[in-house]
Amino acid sequence: MSHFTHLALHVRDLDACVRFYEAFCGLVVTHRRGTGPHRVVWLAEVGRETAFVFVLLEGGPGRKQAEGDFSHLGFACGSREAVDQVARRGQEAGCLAWPPRQEPYPVGYYCGLNDPDGNFIEMSFGQSIDPVQPV
Repeated sequence: MSHFTHLALHVRDLDACVRFYEAFCGLVVTHRRGTGPHRVVWLAEVGRETAFVFVLLEGGPGRKQAEGDFSHLGFACGSREAVDQVARRGQEAGCLAWPPRQEPYPVGYYCGLNDPDGNFIEMSFGQSIDPVQPV
């Protein structure tokens, strides 16, 4: 048996990405190492620091998603209002990729953000895999 423990991405601007994931996704830094262009940061949800980490590696080329490419990282919010709030904050910060919308089961209510590296981030409520609000 295996367990999914982490996801790692190279990013152009490590510090900007860390600030984004702290501010919009509620992640916290659990580990830092390296200097110069070889820095690595681990981020996790509070209370899940040993279950799953998101690893950011400095020195990536950045990402511009092609039209029709819906690759994304998904985060569950505790309510529709929380999705609306993060969408407003994303609009103010200039990183809202798509406004909140309702889709049929199992997608639920969601909005999209762009992280500083160009990755889509989905903030949702009501998905069947939502650990915050089980359906």
